[in-house]
Amino acid sequence: MVYRETYQGAYQVMYLGDDPRQKSIREETLKVMLELSAPGGAAEGCFRRLQSVESFLEDITPTNHESLFHPKPLPKESLHPKAKSGYIFDTYTIDTTPYLNYLLARFLNAFSLGKPAQRPVDALIICAGLGARALGGVEDKAMHPVRGQRVLIHAPWIEKAAGLEESPGRDTYIIPRRNGNVVLGGTRDVDDWYPIVRPETTEDILARCLALCPELAPPEVRAKRAPTIDDLRPLIVEVGCGLRPARDGGLRLDVEWVTNKKDGRQVPMVFNYGHGSSGYESSWGSADVAVSLLENALAGKADN
Repeated sequence: MVYRETYQGAYQVMYLGDDPRQKSIREETLKVMLELSAPGGAAEGCFRRLQSVESFLEDITPTNHESLFHPKPLPKESLHPKAKSGYIFDTYTIDTTPYLNYLLARFLNAFSLGKPAQRPVDALIICAGLGARALGGVEDKAMHPVRGQRVLIHAPWIEKAAGLEESPGRDTYIIPRRNGNVVLGGTRDVDDWYPIVRPETTEDILARCLALCPELAPPEVRAKRAPTIDDLRPLIVEVGCGLRPARDGGLRLDVEWVTNKKDGRQVPMVFNYGHGSSGYESSWGSADVAVSLLENALAGKADN
């Protein structure tokens, strides 16, 4: 079977945010990802360990587990004109297709998936993403899309990731993967449902990324002249867009009880959705919280 490579960023940024719960979830995810991606780790081949140079519109000070990135502040004279702070730090990027296959294999290994048993449902876990907006019984109107468009190129000579916060609604980033492909982005278009690539956005992404990192152009081109975005076009693997599952009020992680209409039993329904653009960064931490919610709900039910 041939798997199509995905173009999500799948990249761990240094700043974990100010919301206490979200920060804790990202910290827990970071710990797991560092274990998986370490030399000899269970999924080492799905990751690329590298350095990143990231610039921010505000003064950002690393705290707590952000020290795991070993951040070093950029000198003022090295900051991008739009930035008030910047750091070079250790991080990882994910080759998403082999990583998702690794997770699937891990899941299948943990469970025996034979013929479905004809037994009552004990619990429901809702991880519906943007679909939670229309899913019957949930219909969470706080869910909305944040459209993102990216360009995937093959440029194996790129050794560092880079990010520049252009404005509150737009970032420029360069995310090299282990397989030599590089994700270029991006956009954050709130409440934009348009599912097809916009050519003008592709041009804008190429221009911004080349301005941030002229090294994207092939070395033989740069040896002769200043590169242009036309030098990037032969490197394009794919251009894609997607709808991030954002939610007003942030991530939903809680429990409700519903009544099974067949037998009147109370069944816990655990919600875990609304991750927005931090799906990979929040994955292991939010899953851990969801499991705890489920275990506590079932334990409480058993006590009644």
